[in-house]
Formats: sequence, structure tokens, C-alpha cells
Amino acid sequence: MPVDGRSHIRIARPSRDLAAAERFWAEGLGLGVVWRAEGGAEPGGHDLLMLGWPDADWHLELVHEPARPVEPRPTEEDLLVVYVDGPVPDDLVTRLERHGGKRVPSPNPYWNEWGVTVEDPDGYRLVLCTRGWSNA
Repeated sequence: MPVDGRSHIRIARPSRDLAAAERFWAEGLGLGVVWRAEGGAEPGGHDLLMLGWPDADWHLELVHEPARPVEPRPTEEDLLVVYVDGPVPDDLVTRLERHGGKRVPSPNPYWNEWGVTVEDPDGYRLVLCTRGWSNA
């Protein structure tokens, strides 16, 4: 099978608190839980949360290993950008904040002009961009 534009993409990140991350990504943004697993307390056992939209060709995987947690180390340029192709609904931003997000300015003026940036509970940034996008 070739790797091409139909290949599914998994974006994997460590998380300090999967319950807080789920509130932000599922209840805040509206992603569905695709898969959940508990790995136990022994070294190598990790808890896993996968989130996505049913019709998307990508999903977000969040991992936490209780015995040996990996501290998330996002930078202000670690972005997950969702192209809204129109105004970003105020109620969506409010819902993200209510579910653990924090609206932040971007160091890149492009994202301040064309979107809204919200940090998730682990410090990773979600940009809701008012523009549309196509690779075609």
C-alpha cells in the first residue's frame, strides 16, 4: 500500500492528565473518543486516549504512563490548526475555555490576524483559523 493523501495520520503527544485533556478536546472542541485503554501502573503500561471526528483522516493520540510520566514540552509553535473557513464562533472559544483551555496570543502575527489560539491543559496550542485550506 502506498503512502499518499489517503493515508491516515496520527498526531501523538504525552499528557499529564487524560481526563483534563478529554474535557478540552471532546467536550470543548467536539472530537469523539475513538479509542481508550488503560495500561496499568507498571513501567511500560500506559493509558491511551484517541480522539477524532468520524470522517477525518487524522486523529489525536494522548498518552500517559503513570509509572514514568513524560512531561509535555510544547513550544508556542507546536500548533494543531483547524481551518474553520469562516468566523470562529465565540461560543466555541468560550466552551474551550470552560473545559480547560486558555486563550493566548500567538507570537506569529499571522495567527492573531487569521484565527484564535487556545492552549490545551498540557500547553499545546490549537489554532482555529478563519481561513479555508486545500492542498489541491
